[in-house]
Amino acid sequence: MILLRILFPGSCYFNAACLPQQVHLTPRKQIISRNHPKITAMATNGDHSRVEKYAVVTGANKGIGLETVRQIASKGVTVVLTARDEKRGTDATCMLHNMGLTNVVFHQLDVLDPVSIESLAKFIKDRFGRLDILVNNAGASGVVVDEERLRAMNIDPETWLSGKATNMVQQVIKTSYETAVECLNTNFYGVQRLTEALLPLLQLSPSGARIVNVSSLRGELWRIRGDDLRNELGDLETLNEEKLDSILKRFLKDLKENTLEAGGWSLMLPAYSISKATLNAYTRFLAKRHPNMLINCVHPGYVNTDINWHTGPMPVEEGARGPVKCALLPDGGPTGCYFDQTEVASF
Repeated sequence: MILLRILFPGSCYFNAACLPQQVHLTPRKQIISRNHPKITAMATNGDHSRVEKYAVVTGANKGIGLETVRQIASKGVTVVLTARDEKRGTDATCMLHNMGLTNVVFHQLDVLDPVSIESLAKFIKDRFGRLDILVNNAGASGVVVDEERLRAMNIDPETWLSGKATNMVQQVIKTSYETAVECLNTNFYGVQRLTEALLPLLQLSPSGARIVNVSSLRGELWRIRGDDLRNELGDLETLNEEKLDSILKRFLKDLKENTLEAGGWSLMLPAYSISKATLNAYTRFLAKRHPNMLINCVHPGYVNTDINWHTGPMPVEEGARGPVKCALLPDGGPTGCYFDQTEVASF
């Protein structure tokens, strides 16, 4: 099978069979043009007076990330779909092309790898010159799960959402030090590294960029058992990177010493929960630092995805509505907020 590089070299490979009907193979020097006619036409939806917008969505080869790309691209935005696995990312992009969304391009991204982050930033700078929307969706659960035993328990969604399943699942959902480190590095530090790398490009957005951090109800402050920890994470006046880093180091220390309960940490998905609580806190002070941007975090809902072992009842089409709304907020919209799906809620 012959692979053809189309749209943007170094970012997206396709085989001829998955090209949409309206894309015609042209000489290489035409394909690599920065102002590719197919991209421009899709990004403007035929309205040439409209300012073209550029977005990045991480962890976007499946689930909420993929559906977020689809919905944003359907609004005429040029979207860079990113994924750690190149084949899965190109397959997902190919599928969207076949749906007519040729304004989606792929670039490999591993948020754990600084070199990969730098490569993406360089690609965006060279091809677009700026970035208007960043959706930080890539995530890790922080646990090892016996999925067969978990499915056999047949726990209803209300029990999951209320936290009543905490004691029920302790034997089938295990948190190790290694999985916790991976979770924190992905869900918090990875978001932080990528956002900081792309901020210079986001600051060039003519109407003020949108940053969307996909969070979870597991990060809501009222779910944190310890009063002191809850107060630390809720004190916007004193929040900063150093404080959040210190909190996460304390968590890992207590995890290693098997003192999570005494430390006041959440016992349901502990690493995932604190990663999302710190992500929410990061969102708040980032919005405070950049008042010209709209920066929010969003719980997409209890969606049927891999990260919750397909226990959620919501389809991804509904789950993506919150991230998409935050990505496409009108000028003057809310910032520094937590959205429960599509509505502003309490942290």
